[in-house]
Amino acid sequence: MTSSRWHAHGNVYLVSEDETLTPERVREQARGTDGIVQVVRAGLDVLEIVIWNPDGSTAEMSGNGTRIAGAWSMDRSGATEVRVVVGPRTVTVRAAGEGLYESELGEVKVGARETVDGIELTTVDVGNPHAVVVGDPDDVTRVGPLLETHPRFPGRTNVQVVRIDGPGEVTARVWERGVGETAASGSSAVAVAAATHAEGDVLVHFPGGDLRVRLCDGQAWLTGPAEPVG
Repeated sequence: MTSSRWHAHGNVYLVSEDETLTPERVREQARGTDGIVQVVRAGLDVLEIVIWNPDGSTAEMSGNGTRIAGAWSMDRSGATEVRVVVGPRTVTVRAAGEGLYESELGEVKVGARETVDGIELTTVDVGNPHAVVVGDPDDVTRVGPLLETHPRFPGRTNVQVVRIDGPGEVTARVWERGVGETAASGSSAVAVAAATHAEGDVLVHFPGGDLRVRLCDGQAWLTGPAEPVG
């Protein structure tokens, strides 16, 4: 088995070519990481992956995970662009210079604002589920675990608490489904951008670092770093 550790603003994933991964093996191997990116198929310009959470569950999508997968593939092949297939979605990842990569994530669906147990939120679908709360980001440790497992979300949900700093700029913290609080999250960056801005460029500040989101006609592009650990 070949594996390596990569991170994106402190969001650490183990990239693994192990074909025998099971929830039990994932729980053992993913300790100290935010999950495992399992490479199922690797070609010159296409990569098929499965994203595992540390608790042994799988995720439909991960913005940082797919970007890491693309960077891992380009590091091996020397290419500057790769298509990353995760479930039904294909994400195109391109080298953007200076250790940055742009991911063309595709469609983003923003739901109507609703209230769950007194918490006002907006649901966002980025290929995986999100519940975005506008408020004090430090409140994420309270509302995150409450909403993640709430009956309103039978498959569980990722949770973000976001503060709007101004036009095109927000600050957020993330409670990731199956993980807990993480330093940064790519799909969460898209979710908070889409929940607070209709279109345009949005700079998202996370404790681990900044990610840039571009929204246009219901589609999202995400730019951020990815590099091997050690």
